[in-house]
Amino acid sequence: MMGEFYQPPPRPGRPTHMATRQLDVLFEDNHLLALVKPAGLPTMGVAEGEPSLLTWAKQYIKERYAKPGNVYLGVVSRLDAPVTGVVLLARTSKAARRLNEQFRSHDVVKEYWAVVEGVVRPDTAECVDWLVHDPRHRRVHVVAAERPEAQQAVLAYRRLKTAGGLSLLEILLQTGRKHQIRAQLGARGFPVVGDVKYGSRRPFASGIALHARRLVVQHPIHDRPVEMIAPVPRSWKRLGIGIRD
Repeated sequence: MMGEFYQPPPRPGRPTHMATRQLDVLFEDNHLLALVKPAGLPTMGVAEGEPSLLTWAKQYIKERYAKPGNVYLGVVSRLDAPVTGVVLLARTSKAARRLNEQFRSHDVVKEYWAVVEGVVRPDTAECVDWLVHDPRHRRVHVVAAERPEAQQAVLAYRRLKTAGGLSLLEILLQTGRKHQIRAQLGARGFPVVGDVKYGSRRPFASGIALHARRLVVQHPIHDRPVEMIAPVPRSWKRLGIGIRD
């Protein structure tokens, strides 16, 4: 997606007295709301009594715009609870429908950063695997393509740097399978730092070192590209791999 990126109109200066946690807003207009999800917070639903990012977002919209009744927000992109980065929400059903179609047809750019264990070789590669969901253990497995329930998972990575036995990868996600990046990298012997479920032995205090860095979509109404970039969490700087935003 090339060309000039769409810029939303200024937000109203309405004061807010939200009792919720502070939201990091990347983009907001009458149709879209893009937020930075912190580690440990589910995108939607409730985990161990913790409200979701969607809950906080609805409260934010309700208070900022003095919305009566229920607030509509459609989850267009979602992240696993331990993952950080860009989450995109639609403020209207029309926007949600058009954005979901973009995701289904792979007309979006989904870029992740990951710090993984080991020195990844080759420097660049496309990874194609087949995954099955294991609900009992809340994970996915890499399996043979012949498995009837298997789904194809495709990503491409580029190694940005290495230090101290770790590698920083830039990942372009071609499909959107559950736990896809975590499972594909773990199966190759390069688990995401802190991701014990997929083989990591390196502790990480803040979720796992997987971050939805950049998302580019076509605005569902104005038909111009919208680019959203989320800065990496401060906790990543303690990994000693020289990450700079």
